Amino acid sequence: MNNQQILKLTDKYVAHTYARFPIALVRGKGARVWDANGKAYLDFVAGIAVNSLGHNHPAIVRAVERQARKLIHVSNLYHIGPQAELARELCRHSFADRLFFCNSGAEANEAAIKLARRYGGERLGGKYEVLSTHNSFHGRTLATLTATGQEKVRAGYDPLPPGFRQVPYNDLSATEAAIDGNTTAAILVEPIQGEGGVVVPDREYLRGLRELCDKKNLLLIFDEVQVGMGRTGKLFAYEHCGVEPDIMTLAKALGGGLPLGAMLAREGVARSFVPGTHASTFGGNPLACSVGLAVLKTLLQGGVLKNCVKMGKLLFDGLQGLKERFPFIREVRGKGLIIGMELEREGSKIVDDCLGEGMLVNCTAHKVLRFLPPLIVREKDVEMGLAILEKVFSRQ
Repeated sequence: MNNQQILKLTDKYVAHTYARFPIALVRGKGARVWDANGKAYLDFVAGIAVNSLGHNHPAIVRAVERQARKLIHVSNLYHIGPQAELARELCRHSFADRLFFCNSGAEANEAAIKLARRYGGERLGGKYEVLSTHNSFHGRTLATLTATGQEKVRAGYDPLPPGFRQVPYNDLSATEAAIDGNTTAAILVEPIQGEGGVVVPDREYLRGLRELCDKKNLLLIFDEVQVGMGRTGKLFAYEHCGVEPDIMTLAKALGGGLPLGAMLAREGVARSFVPGTHASTFGGNPLACSVGLAVLKTLLQGGVLKNCVKMGKLLFDGLQGLKERFPFIREVRGKGLIIGMELEREGSKIVDDCLGEGMLVNCTAHKVLRFLPPLIVREKDVEMGLAILEKVFSRQ
């Protein structure tokens, strides 16, 4: 089928929950994808930070083929080898002692919220409230969209569940003032806001939250669904600030393209989950976890993190150079290979023009171009992307 045939089928049979671009992607290799008509695109979206190793990475393909021949799925009523191995490796390389596996970032954050409430009920005298931040994004389930600090995500779903409030991001004073000693159990925050416009907080912000949670006896939850698993140049974004959370959520890049999420926690917090308190039918199945192991091993041993730092600097510097030439560019910000370019105008027209020139980019928060290339992106890919942007900007 060609693009138009696939578009017609989608329009007729699939729920209209996405404003899709008028192409159907059918093949990928490295930092490139091809549509059903055979046109190639430089992919600087990477499945919204999912395809961190690019498309069809050999390690992922081998892991899928090897595990699919043995066992694709089995219930969590039984022990699962790849799940246990992946949990061990994630704990070895993080603050955590235990994991809960699920299928997505929303489910990981849902699990974090549920764990915080159970812990609050058992250890904090019945406290249940979660403080999150303005412009945050934590998922599309009813609880996670309530935690999300964007009205456009919450609109139309009233009445929303109680127990959530938002405070300004990167504002320790406002956060401390919002804490209710009778109800607040946890603070949920993204180390870098992705959907909120690639907002990087002050270095002292996350440290201050850790100190505040220690002082007030609260749980600190880091949502690293988008920025974890190497996206910032370190395995986890919290490593940049030198503090550790009590709970952390992962997804997106964790499964290398397969649905896989995880909630990580310290032992003292994790023990509030006991048999029957939470579950996921598909979470942590053999196939997804085998791929997760391959992704983690490649990130740690394949020079990917170093490449992320190097290519991130190259892209950032190139975008800064464009900022100096084009006055409608307000700011360039980010870390590693999550970079935002804030504009003085809506970014959708630029995204469309880039698509026409053979480059996939994303716009978030209306005016922020978000660049999320695969972490294996090469110098010539970055240079090509910058050249396309320069061409598109020149027409604005």
